[in-house]
Amino acid sequence: MTTKAKLEQQLDELKSDYARIQGDLDKLEFVKGRVSSAEQQLVRLEGEIAEVRKKLEQYQ
Repeated sequence: MTTKAKLEQQLDELKSDYARIQGDLDKLEFVKGRVSSAEQQLVRLEGEIAEVRKKLEQYQ
């Protein structure tokens, strides 16, 4: 598997994690749960997604 393919796979996994955590956050907000941990995870994932996208741009 090429590095580009690995980066694309990593990006897909990060997006999937982001969507899952966003759903969890929505549920927590609905039941008035603690959302700070989920929010921190989303911020971290946004940074990782941006980093992987930047690496992928090198292959364009």
